[in-house]
Amino acid sequence: MATGAAGAAGAVPAEFVAGFPETLAEISRSCRVLSRAEREGRRALGEQAADSGIALSALIGGHLGAARHAWPTLPGVAGARDAAELRKVGAAVLAALEAGVAALADGHGRAQRHAVRRAAGARKAFVDDLLYGRSDPGRIAEQAEGFGLRLADRHIVAVAAAVGEDPYDETHPMLHRVERELAGRFGDHDALIAPKDGQLVCIATSVQRHVLDAFVKTVAAPRTAVGRAHSGAVGVVRSYEEALSALDLAERLALEPAVLNAADLLVFPVLMRDRAAMSDLVRTVLGPLEDARGGAQPLLDTITAYAASGYVNAEAARRLDLSVRALSYRLERIAALTGFDPDDALQRYTLETAAMGARLLDWPSTPA
Repeated sequence: MATGAAGAAGAVPAEFVAGFPETLAEISRSCRVLSRAEREGRRALGEQAADSGIALSALIGGHLGAARHAWPTLPGVAGARDAAELRKVGAAVLAALEAGVAALADGHGRAQRHAVRRAAGARKAFVDDLLYGRSDPGRIAEQAEGFGLRLADRHIVAVAAAVGEDPYDETHPMLHRVERELAGRFGDHDALIAPKDGQLVCIATSVQRHVLDAFVKTVAAPRTAVGRAHSGAVGVVRSYEEALSALDLAERLALEPAVLNAADLLVFPVLMRDRAAMSDLVRTVLGPLEDARGGAQPLLDTITAYAASGYVNAEAARRLDLSVRALSYRLERIAALTGFDPDDALQRYTLETAAMGARLLDWPSTPA
């Protein structure tokens, strides 16, 4: 009977159906329920099938086919004396079939969850090693191929900041949504999506910038930063650090764009390279604002909003929730105290640069 069951099971190897028709035959005689040991046996077979790459639908189909093939020859069916007895036998066999299929599904799902956790753990370990930048390059390059990355290529790293108090991790629904979206749109692609320190990271080759753009659009995080393209494992680390730096600058400078490109922010590391000179600029240009009524912060905010609005009075006033008249008064106070006129093209550049430096140095909260 096992041979017939295997034939009915189709593509499912006989060992994954073996014993089930015999169990049904015995239950058709006794009308008992499937025992705990028998359920555990099916559960174990479900795990083994998942580990062997057999789909759950095929596994269940194999068991249903085996049951259908065995039904006419089951002792309880063939020996039923009347319709009532046949119904009793049929109910017992169907209950056993239901319990057996449920156990198969449970084992199959359990194996898949274990596989996902193992894969997630391996991915986390690889991403940590890769972005830490201190692991053996040969080993990292070998591991990278298993995740679809060829580190000899030029790569770009994008980092999406977490939303509020909801950090990204291996169980976050956005991770699976992004993976499904990119797989559905691009099929096989040389990109790796993974959580890292509560943020979501995408590593893609420079020639697949469209994949990176799709990642940024799908995540739709309040702020995402994109590093520049660099070659090799060291280049991945560098692009990642550029993206992190861009997120940090955006936080400190209250930059508005939701998507930040590290290439657009190169001026800030240049400005901060000589911290002493930046501190001197802030003290010299903005120091007098501390003598204003209410302190320097409101006037510093005015310089920032005026620059962000393209030096349009009405827009700057709207951003600051002021009347245009009140804004004009503030601009006059800034010019009077600092000696730099915000409406003069050259002098406004000095004010704007000093205001950026103040935010980078956390001035006036922290003395420059």
